[in-house]
Amino acid sequence: MTEHSPETPFDRRMLEALVCPETQSVLSYDSDRQELVSKRAGLAYPIRDGIPVMLISEARVVDDAG
Repeated sequence: MTEHSPETPFDRRMLEALVCPETQSVLSYDSDRQELVSKRAGLAYPIRDGIPVMLISEARVVDDAG
């Protein structure tokens, strides 16, 4: 079972270096869901233990309909 540790925060400075692996576009940080979101790709990449998982296969499809 994977535990997400709130003691390991995401370093927001990483946003300057990271891009979406699908579209090469900028990402936004969703602190509530602990994800990096690519609006262009419609994908949200999880952050686990403070580390972004930048694998398309691990990304969640973002539903902008609501």
